[in-house]
Amino acid sequence: MTREDARPPLLLIPGLDGTGLLFYRQIPELSKDYGVATVRLPDSARDMPELIAHVDRAVDALTDSDGSKVTLVGESFGGALSLSYALAHADRVERLVILNSFPYFSPQLRLWLGLTLLRAVPWGAMALVRRLTAWRLHSRHTGREELRRFHQLMQATTRDGYVSRLSILREYDVRAHLPTLSVPTLFLASDADHLVPSVEQARLMTSLVPGATMKVLEGHGHICLLAPDMNLADILADWTPANA
Repeated sequence: MTREDARPPLLLIPGLDGTGLLFYRQIPELSKDYGVATVRLPDSARDMPELIAHVDRAVDALTDSDGSKVTLVGESFGGALSLSYALAHADRVERLVILNSFPYFSPQLRLWLGLTLLRAVPWGAMALVRRLTAWRLHSRHTGREELRRFHQLMQATTRDGYVSRLSILREYDVRAHLPTLSVPTLFLASDADHLVPSVEQARLMTSLVPGATMKVLEGHGHICLLAPDMNLADILADWTPANA
């Protein structure tokens, strides 16, 4: 997108997979009103500041470095990164949408176990792990074709990327900083999320961010963007920020 494009810029920040590929169902509708871009996260990032700098370069590319503000949409780990980016660069963010995410990760034991398993299990076995745990990840009414495509797209993920992002979460905690966030913010939380206590975490974040809004996604799981009745464009169109 170039700034000759009159549509306001919107940047999609992916979850733990880091690929940006899972936004494919949302991009066509979002593109009717926004100049949309996704960002692939580097697999070798050592800390959150490095990822914030990576997102900032993506914002520069999306806005032609003309100072335009972006709507930032972050899913799960991408929500943690989006919050961190907005805290560091509030002047570059028009609106912030955080989906099934958290201001800190607890319990830390889960992160340690996840890192241990990732390093020990053959990477080729991850496809089988995803299939066995699909009921914990997806909205229950997500169709077979979308699940098939999900497994196909996840072949683009890497062990290094997962290890990098899980390691970064061990140091991540923005709770004390959220009351300073001045960006209009919408927290979206799936009530059937078996991976993250999304509703509980969204309520906490909404209570901390001035003027924030929260919407519960009824009947949805953690990976809800592939479900047939999930439409981010409609949600954004219906949202009127309290502090816009």
